[in-house]
Amino acid sequence: MVVRNSCSGQHKLIIAFDIGTTNSGISYCIILPEQIPEIRGVTRFPGQKTGSGNAKVPSILYYDDGGNVKAAGNQALEMDVVETATDEEWLKAEWWKLHLLPKHLVSGHLKEDDMPPLPRGKSAVDVLSDFIRYLFQCAKTYIEEHHMRFKWSSIENSIEFVFTHPNSWDGTQQQQYRVAVERAGLVPSTLEGQSRIHLITEGEASLRYYVSNLSAQPANAEAQGVVIIDAGGGTIDLSMYSMNFNPISCDEIAPAECRLQGSMFVSRRATDLLKRKLQGSPHCSAEEIDALTREFDQKTKTTISSADKPVYLKIGTPRYNNLQYDIKRGALKLSGEEIASLFNESINAIIEAFDRQRRAANSKISVVFLVGGLGTNGLLWSHLYSYFEGRGIKLSRPDNDINKAVANGALLSRIYPENHLVKFRVARATYGIPHYVFVDENNLEHLHRKGKWEKHSSGRCRIPGAFDPILRKGDPIDDQKEIRHPFSTSRLDQTGFADHQVRIMCYQGAMANPRWMDEDESSFCELCTIRADLRKAAQNSVALKTESGETYYQVHYNVVTLFRNTELSAQIAWWANRTEERRASILLVCHIC
Repeated sequence: MVVRNSCSGQHKLIIAFDIGTTNSGISYCIILPEQIPEIRGVTRFPGQKTGSGNAKVPSILYYDDGGNVKAAGNQALEMDVVETATDEEWLKAEWWKLHLLPKHLVSGHLKEDDMPPLPRGKSAVDVLSDFIRYLFQCAKTYIEEHHMRFKWSSIENSIEFVFTHPNSWDGTQQQQYRVAVERAGLVPSTLEGQSRIHLITEGEASLRYYVSNLSAQPANAEAQGVVIIDAGGGTIDLSMYSMNFNPISCDEIAPAECRLQGSMFVSRRATDLLKRKLQGSPHCSAEEIDALTREFDQKTKTTISSADKPVYLKIGTPRYNNLQYDIKRGALKLSGEEIASLFNESINAIIEAFDRQRRAANSKISVVFLVGGLGTNGLLWSHLYSYFEGRGIKLSRPDNDINKAVANGALLSRIYPENHLVKFRVARATYGIPHYVFVDENNLEHLHRKGKWEKHSSGRCRIPGAFDPILRKGDPIDDQKEIRHPFSTSRLDQTGFADHQVRIMCYQGAMANPRWMDEDESSFCELCTIRADLRKAAQNSVALKTESGETYYQVHYNVVTLFRNTELSAQIAWWANRTEERRASILLVCHIC
C-alpha cells in the first residue's frame, strides 16, 4: 500500500500489530526522508504453507509444564506439534484475549467457565507478552529477509510500535497492554520506552484505512455520516463519524459500540450445532467435533454466501453413508436454515448496535465500511447489504485484503502523527474523581450515609465516596483542550503533603449523573492513580485553625486531564511561588473511549 505524501524527519521503522482473538496481523513501514512511505504486510510466518502468503497468523500458543512457549501461530496447528503436545501434555492457549476484556462486557455474553482456561501459572498479560514477543520476532525476520540493505541495528532502539484494541477496552486493559509490551522486551521500562508505544482503537484504525482509499472529492462536497464496522474474531466494533472534506477531518458523533459476537462466536455455535446433530452417532467424540469445527472455520465459514442451499463437511470416506445423521457419500449436510442460525446473532448484534448509535447521533448516515475477518463472509454481507440499502445507506468493504485494514490503518496513524484525523470524540463512559463532601445535616443523601461520617482536619465532619465527574458519557471530547478541575486537601502537618494521591475512576453503568460510588458500585472501576509531592505548595499556604484551636494546612490544586487519541493523560498541577508546577513523571495513560 502506497501513501500519497512524502515524509520529513529521520530514517525510522514503524511496526503495527493487530492482535485478534483468533488471528493476528502485522504491517510495517520503513520511513526514509523525503520519500513516499510504502506500507507492507508480513505475509510469511513459521509453519505457514508454502506460497500461501497469508497476512494473518493464528493467535495460539503451546506451553510446557514449566511455562515455556513450545509452539505458536501456524506451527501450533501442525499435526506433529499437536501430537507432541498431546503426548507431553503441553498446555494450549487460545482465545486468551477474552480474559483481557472488561468485565462489564464479558458478563453479558460469557461465563468465566465458557472461556478456554489460561495455562497454569500464566496470566492473560503473560500470554499477551509471549505472543507479542513471537510476533515481533516474525516481523524482524521478515523485514531483514526482504530488505537486504536495511540495517536492523541502526534502528532497533528507536522502533515505534502501534497496537490496536477493541473499542470496549478501558484504562485497565490499556495499561496491561503497555506492561505486556515491556515484558516482551520491545521497549525498556522507561518513559522513553513508553513513548514508543502507541495504542489505537480498531474502529479508528479502520477509519484511517478507509480515508486513505477515498477518491478525490469535489471542492464543495458536503459532510457525510460514516460508520466503521470491524467484524473481527472476538468483538464487533462500530464507530460513527461525521466526515468533512477538503481537508478531510472527522468528528465522532456517537459513543463507540462493541459486541462480543465476532467470528469465534459463530464457530462456537457451529460446535454446538454439530454436537446436537451427531449426538448418539459414532462421530460425537470431542476430537471429531473439533475436527469438523476446524473444517468449518478454515474452508466453509468464509465461503458461505447464501442460506438458500446446504453446505457439506467431510466425514468418513466417499462410500460412507449414515442417513439418520444427514451423512451421505462421506459428507455431513448442514441445511441453509442451520447455517443461517450460526450467523443470525452476529448480524442482529450489528444492526442493534448501529440503531443505538444512530439514535444517539441523530445524524444522517451515508456510508457503512465493513472490515475484519467476519466481514468476508458472504451471508453476513448480503444480510447487511439488504438492511442498509433499504435505508438508503451504501455498504462497502476494501477492494483488496480486508484483513489488512486494521493493521494498515494503525500504521497510518504514526506515519503522519501530525494529522489529527479525528478532531472530536464522544466519551463512551463517565470519568471522574472520588472525593469527600462536608456534611450538610439538611441533606437527605448525607443523613442516609451517617454511618460513614468522619472528622476532617478542620474539625468538621465529611463523607467519603462522593463522585465528581470530569467527563460524562456522550460528552464531546476536544483532543486539543485540557480539562481542569479544582480540588483541595488538608493536613495537620506540612510534611503530610509529600505523597498526595488522586484516583481517576470510570463509571460504566446506566445512571446519567452518578454522584455517589456506593450506588451501582459494581459499575465503577479505577483507571489509574496520579501522585504529586505538594510540600512546596504547602509552604505558601496559610495556617488555619480548627474549631478546637488546632493548626492545619490546606493546599489547592487542579487535576488536569487531556483526552487525546483515545487516551487520557492526567496530572496534578499546583501553584508555588506564583508559578504553576507539574511533573511529567506523574503522567499516566489510560484508554477512554
